[in-house]
Amino acid sequence: MRTVIIGGTFNPVHIGHLYLAEEVKKQLRYERVLFVPSHVPAHKKMEGCTTPEERLEMLYLATDGNDIIVDASEIRRGGISYMIETIDDIESRYPIDGNIGLVIGDDLVEGLPKWKQWTALKERVDLIVAHRNMSGKVGCPYPHAYIDNLILPISSSGIRDRIRTDSAYRYLIPEPVYRYIEERRLYRGC
Repeated sequence: MRTVIIGGTFNPVHIGHLYLAEEVKKQLRYERVLFVPSHVPAHKKMEGCTTPEERLEMLYLATDGNDIIVDASEIRRGGISYMIETIDDIESRYPIDGNIGLVIGDDLVEGLPKWKQWTALKERVDLIVAHRNMSGKVGCPYPHAYIDNLILPISSSGIRDRIRTDSAYRYLIPEPVYRYIEERRLYRGC
């Protein structure tokens, strides 16, 4: 089965993540989309005062009843999350046709050489670049596909800021995730 990974902190998951998953499936004909939440991101400061388990629960709530699979391998492993280790783990547990697709935002292209075992990783995945900040294509020196996706002005950090300032955010995230955040009063005061 053709499989693609969308990784990240999902802190919190929002409609942009869900939209991107559908766009990848429709444009590139992937049969299986895995959301892989990081335990501790290797190249990003973790913000938001939520636990990995809370972020994972929000992903389960957001994907309940649809065809996106939440894979908790990075959270189960603990420590810093490295994609090369995730690829090893996923290949050992799922039947996969061809290389695994790996979706990254255009803002991450420049930093790819800093990823753990990047030389080996780029040979094992089909790199897919999504528009996140740039409407045009950024220069990417590695073989890749580009998704022609909308740039939605939604980010997890923006949602956290809206929650902290008691601003509207309800319809930027799936309703079950909104209820979860409200019930647990997440992202307030941190």
